[in-house]
Amino acid sequence: MGTEENPKISILLCVYKPAGETEFRQAVCSMIRQTFRDWEMLLYDDGSEERYQQIIRKTASMDSRIRYIRGNENRGLSHGLNACLKQARGQYIARMDADDISHPERLEKLYDFLQKHKEYQWAGSNTLLFDEKGTYGKREMPKIPKSADFLKYSPYIHPAVMFRKSILLKTGGYKMLHRGEDYELFMRLHVQGYQGYNLQELLFKYREDENTYKHRKYRYQMEEVKIRLHGFKEMKILKVSTFYYVIKPLLIGLVPYPLLMKLKPYVRKEMYVERYAESKS
Repeated sequence: MGTEENPKISILLCVYKPAGETEFRQAVCSMIRQTFRDWEMLLYDDGSEERYQQIIRKTASMDSRIRYIRGNENRGLSHGLNACLKQARGQYIARMDADDISHPERLEKLYDFLQKHKEYQWAGSNTLLFDEKGTYGKREMPKIPKSADFLKYSPYIHPAVMFRKSILLKTGGYKMLHRGEDYELFMRLHVQGYQGYNLQELLFKYREDENTYKHRKYRYQMEEVKIRLHGFKEMKILKVSTFYYVIKPLLIGLVPYPLLMKLKPYVRKEMYVERYAESKS
């Protein structure tokens, strides 16, 4: 058994100006209600303004296992995750985002799997997709992702994943990127010979709503193109036939938000799911 000073799992949750206090509290409460109890949460405030800081501090006070950490300025998710990683005391690192929901058995099932399967360095799961109107679909991830599974999008849902902390420390943690730090990390780990696994269970609810698309920035799509180009080269999957996947973020970024919403009821579910997944990576 772990102790308060040495918990089994460290949950890393970084937040900057939470868009909705209710959604933020729901995300944190979904971790407080986990059947696996031996955890700590490092709740990192990435330099939010005073009024948001009060919301984050109030949320952190809901459970004694939550440690509030504040950055002096907004430096992005990669910086926040690395800062938390340095202070994490757990054997495992579980990710969580400030507007998603974890199934009550998520930590327990991921922990049990990694304890039994030493050949895998991290594990994720399938996920339901939801917005302000409710659940609209799901993503079924490949059980044991291979190189080709990285072409369309990351075959792991970052906030649904649990890592062995040792592998993150050994490989240098997250690169300082504005977006796509998870995609880059998973490709880098695969290139170095490490393997992850996706439990074929719906252990996570992944939010994709109006705010996601209203705040898209085309320069982030350009950054993802660079991540894909480098990663595909390293993974030896960059070919003439796969180059379309390198520039795909640029094509997605050209679709106006109002048009995307109008098309939503008419496109096939898997196309809709794929597009939304790529916009958030």
